[in-house]
Amino acid sequence: MKASTEYRHQQLLPAFYLQKNVCKIAKELIGKLLISCFDGQLTAGRIVETEAYNGVVDKASHAYGGRYTSRTEVMYASGGLAYVYLCYGIHHLFNVVTNVEGIPHAVLIRGIEPVLGVDIMLDRMRKTKMDHAVGRGPGNVSKALGIQVIHSGTDLCSDSIFIVDDAFRVKNSSIIATPRIGVDYAEEDALLPYRFIIKDHPHVTKHPNNKKTN
Repeated sequence: MKASTEYRHQQLLPAFYLQKNVCKIAKELIGKLLISCFDGQLTAGRIVETEAYNGVVDKASHAYGGRYTSRTEVMYASGGLAYVYLCYGIHHLFNVVTNVEGIPHAVLIRGIEPVLGVDIMLDRMRKTKMDHAVGRGPGNVSKALGIQVIHSGTDLCSDSIFIVDDAFRVKNSSIIATPRIGVDYAEEDALLPYRFIIKDHPHVTKHPNNKKTN
C-alpha cells in the first residue's frame, strides 16, 4: 500500500528498542504513531498511554522471577518484536518487546488516538460513529488496529505492524507518570510509576491514577 510505503522512512530503528531503560522507552513512545497494515487495510493511531514492565525483577511482569513459557518466550528475544497475549480470554493486548536478547522487558500500549483508517477501526469495533472508546484501553487498541495473538513475534520493522516518528512532539510537561492499572497482585511493585499518559487526553483510560504526577 502506498501510504504504508510513505511511512517506511520514519520507522523507529532497531536501536530504539534495544535501549536498557524500559521506562525511558515507554515515555518516548508517547506521541509516536502505531501503524498496522493487514490485507491492504492501513490503520494508525497516535500513542497516548503506555505501561513499562521491567522483566524478571518486576512482580507485575509475565517474566517475573525468570518465568519462561511458550507465551513469554518472545519477551526474551532481542527488542523490536510484538508480544501479544490474550487477557480474560477476550482481549488481545499488544506489547513492544525491548532491551537485548535475554532481558524480557516490554511496554504495553494502553491507548491510541485514531489518525488513519478510522472507518476500518469503526468496522472492526462494530461502531457506526467515532467516540473516545475507539483506541482507549489496551483491548481496544488491538481491536481498532486488527492486532491479534497470531501477530505475537512480529518484527516491528516489518510492513504489517510498525511504529514511526513523524516529528509530532508532546510537551514533556504534558506527560504524566503514574502507577500501572490492574496490577494489584504485584504488591509493592503495583505502586511503581511505570505508566505514562498524556494529561487529560480523551483516549487515555479513565482512572483515578490520572491525577497523580511524577
